[in-house]
Amino acid sequence: MARALTPETRIKKARALIEDARKIEKPQSVGWAFFSYTANVKDNLRKAFELVKLINHSPATPEDVKADARAVIEEISQAEKEILGK
Repeated sequence: MARALTPETRIKKARALIEDARKIEKPQSVGWAFFSYTANVKDNLRKAFELVKLINHSPATPEDVKADARAVIEEISQAEKEILGK
């Protein structure tokens, strides 16, 4: 059975996924390539959110780590607005 990730590790991996989403090349066309681009960006951001969404509800997690998790959730929404222009 796989070991559970610590909250700190989850936050690091989530931030790495956000950076990966920013590094995906934006296509020049507006057709299927753009659809695929949007799907890949949203998938990376969704994975990042899934990693950190429950950290705030854990009673054993220190408050500073919970604050980092809240910051990452905010970064995810900002990254989506920056990358996809929503």
